[in-house]
Amino acid sequence: MRQVSTTVAAVRDAIRRHPWWTDSLLALALTVIAVGSVVGARTRYGYPFPVLAALAALFTTAPIALRRYRPLPVLAVTVTAETLLLIFSTDSPVPVGVIVALYTVAAYCERRVSIRAAAWVAVPITVGVAVNNGPHAGRVIPELAVFAIAWVIGDNLRTRRAYLAELEARAARLEREREEKADRAVAEERARIARELHDVIAHNVSVMVVQAAAGEEVFDEDPERARESLSAVASTGRAALTELRRLLGIIRSEEDRGADFAPQPGIEYVGELVRQVNDAGLPVELSVIGEPRALPEGVGLCAYRIVQEALTNTLKHADASGARVNVRYAADALELQVVDDGRSRSQVNGETGGHGLIGMRERVALFGGELTASPRAGDGYEVRARLPLEVGS
Repeated sequence: MRQVSTTVAAVRDAIRRHPWWTDSLLALALTVIAVGSVVGARTRYGYPFPVLAALAALFTTAPIALRRYRPLPVLAVTVTAETLLLIFSTDSPVPVGVIVALYTVAAYCERRVSIRAAAWVAVPITVGVAVNNGPHAGRVIPELAVFAIAWVIGDNLRTRRAYLAELEARAARLEREREEKADRAVAEERARIARELHDVIAHNVSVMVVQAAAGEEVFDEDPERARESLSAVASTGRAALTELRRLLGIIRSEEDRGADFAPQPGIEYVGELVRQVNDAGLPVELSVIGEPRALPEGVGLCAYRIVQEALTNTLKHADASGARVNVRYAADALELQVVDDGRSRSQVNGETGGHGLIGMRERVALFGGELTASPRAGDGYEVRARLPLEVGS
């Protein structure tokens, strides 16, 4: 049974791939049958023009070889030859060539075209049958019914083929959309990881550099303070490694995700961040206005990263003597302000080629918020962010 199915599938595939050869074989077989039957019938009945009859029979079937490429011309030739055969003979074979040609037109042409072609076929065939057998409805109607059945089968095949083509196109479109969505998700995830890596590395490494430099300066005069600076460097390095392990764990395969990583920092960790920057040598004041409340995890992380990036840039570039962080819980938003008294500079917060300001803007835009970063009047720099919140969140 399996061998039979394999053979049928192979035959179908060959027909699909080589329609010219299959149609040529079909036309040859039908031509042999049609010409043989016409010549034999005319010889028996004493038909005086067997050569002309054979020639007409030839043109009723031979054009079938081109039926897929020129369906309408093939139909016209076969119908004309079949009509002549009906008019000038007393006996004619079943018009298989016309049936196949009409079926092909219905299967491969638009419906309005195939309907017109079927209506056109009905006229000469009716005339030919009436001349051959007399004006008897019992002879004409069965002949036309056969053509009608051929047209219905062909039209049904065309409709089914169009339906399957639409399904395939829709499946291909959905597959493309799925791939595009997956690509967008991958790009967004990469951008998010890149922002996280930038925040983690830039902040922690900046703190470590400042602490190491401070320890080096007081190494001889105040060894105890130098040891404190080195301890702060080690602590900051361990924190950075913990966050890096968490970020790298995101892109590992599922079976490798067995370790417990630190949770994502939120706005409640800003105090610890401020203490860390204070330990690095930059005095920072933190003020919280309003009643602190639980925030969505994404908003809390966004707020923490904005403060972290702003303080990191102040620590690296501003040459400031102090900074201030204001966190305000409004009714419908979380408002952040980070200001310092450092020198006015254009390269702070990523304004010229860095990724700091870009990353902050992307984070705030993700939650539909607003961010401004600009020098203050005189010296110093200010970063303001507003993150909208749902009421009651």
